[in-house]
Amino acid sequence: MDDFIDSLYPEIALETDDIAMTISVKKDYSQIKDLDKRKEEFIKDLNEFIKEFSETPESREFMAYFD
Repeated sequence: MDDFIDSLYPEIALETDDIAMTISVKKDYSQIKDLDKRKEEFIKDLNEFIKEFSETPESREFMAYFD
C-alpha cells in the first residue's frame, strides 16, 4: 500500500556534502503558471517544513542519534 501512495506524489532527491534526502511533494504547484513564482512557492513551503520539523520532538530524537 505504501508503494501505491508513494507513486501518487512526485519526488525530488536533494543532496549536499552533509545531507541527502528524498522529498515527496503532495502540493499541486501546477496552478502557478510562472515558473519563477512556482519555484518561490516551493522553496517557501520547504523552508516552512524545515522550521516545523525543527520544533518537533522527532527532530530532537533524531539528533540524539549522534550521542
